[in-house]
Amino acid sequence: MSDRYPFALKPLPYAQEALEPYLDAKVVYFHHEKHQQAYVDNLNKALQKYPAYQDWSLRALVLHADRFPQAIRTEIYNNAGGVFNHELYFDCMTPEKDMQPGPNMAAAIENQFGSYEKWKEKMQDSAVSVFGSGWAWLLADRRRQLRIMKTANQNVPMLSAFQPLLLVDVWEHAYYLQYQNRRAEYVENWFRLINWEYVEKRYLDSPCFVC
Repeated sequence: MSDRYPFALKPLPYAQEALEPYLDAKVVYFHHEKHQQAYVDNLNKALQKYPAYQDWSLRALVLHADRFPQAIRTEIYNNAGGVFNHELYFDCMTPEKDMQPGPNMAAAIENQFGSYEKWKEKMQDSAVSVFGSGWAWLLADRRRQLRIMKTANQNVPMLSAFQPLLLVDVWEHAYYLQYQNRRAEYVENWFRLINWEYVEKRYLDSPCFVC
């Protein structure tokens, strides 16, 4: 898989049915093979006539969207964000249900939020309360302190200031085939799929300027 143009759909790190019963195979198939693929295809289409940007990484396309010509700025940012967000979303889940946070994440969550339960409540409230389509994120700032953030559509938090650790997709396409309008139930079950080993690694890899 290339991190440059032409971009390709990143394979799932597990079988489509591996997240059942919390996300069934049909939901995962349409989400990954149709929706995420569409963002990949549209990003490549937007970059096709602009070779000056074809050697940019996905992260650079998201981080420096303001440098693009006005005619393609929104199209590139929306589709690069769609690819970036979905890759992280699927990587943050695992068939190994009900994992517990690693030692560093557990300590960071307790220090920032008081307990895992309090963090979970805040994260869930953030996800469920997203108006329309968007995402809820857990981020590490430059002090490696944790932050919860909501973004709309395919917007991405400022990558120069935050390291994304995990996120939950609350666009309807992420859950509607299985949960219909029961977003809160979907989010509650999403917690059981978090790949805390992967999140721990992202946390330890996050840049820290005051450590």
